Amino acid sequence: MTEYAGSHGSETVFRDGKTEALSRIIRNWLGPGDSRGLVVGCGSGLEAAILAQELGLDIIGVDLEERFDPRAAARVTLRVGDARNLEFADRSFDLVFSYHALEHIPEYHRALSEMRRVLRQGGVYCIGTPNRLRWIGYIGSKDMVWSQKVRANIDDYTARARGRFRNEFGAHAGYSPEELRGDLEKVFGKTTDITLEYYRAVYRRWRRIAVWLHRIGIGRYVFPSIYFIGRS
Repeated sequence: MTEYAGSHGSETVFRDGKTEALSRIIRNWLGPGDSRGLVVGCGSGLEAAILAQELGLDIIGVDLEERFDPRAAARVTLRVGDARNLEFADRSFDLVFSYHALEHIPEYHRALSEMRRVLRQGGVYCIGTPNRLRWIGYIGSKDMVWSQKVRANIDDYTARARGRFRNEFGAHAGYSPEELRGDLEKVFGKTTDITLEYYRAVYRRWRRIAVWLHRIGIGRYVFPSIYFIGRS
């Protein structure tokens, strides 16, 4: 959940630790001339507003439903659109960002191809989804109370037991690291797993534990989400 932090001078300030952490990682990949970004599956648009705020880019957000927050709409351009048929010219953007949206898109391979099409040569993409291998999820969600988090995890394990823990069966499953990497490399080429870097940035007090979990090989089951970044 993105937090509205009021105003700084004449500008609205938005705060969300997770999106700000991703912004810091993305900033290291962008070039000095990069100016335009696209958020695919932007939801309320507040996430897009934070990216614009943190990266200094002109951001356009698209989502299948018009549920935009007016505060975000005042900061970035928000449009209704289908990720599988983006209404933008080829190579229109320096950055394409999609965070916890891909798993909700039927025929998501078409969405990835469209992201690649509108991204300029050498442009940066960053995509995050739930980790299908996770043991426990939803713990860090600010949009759910504990009873909802417990219920969601029970639903996940019920779907696993029935062999239906897949996005196409309606489960909030996401992808395994290997699945997402493979799909991204088919479309974009070489990709970089930034999952550990992301969790070290978000949970700074626990970053040594995150590194230890990664080194002993169980981070792939403990980290509830996965994140990749690369260039077209």
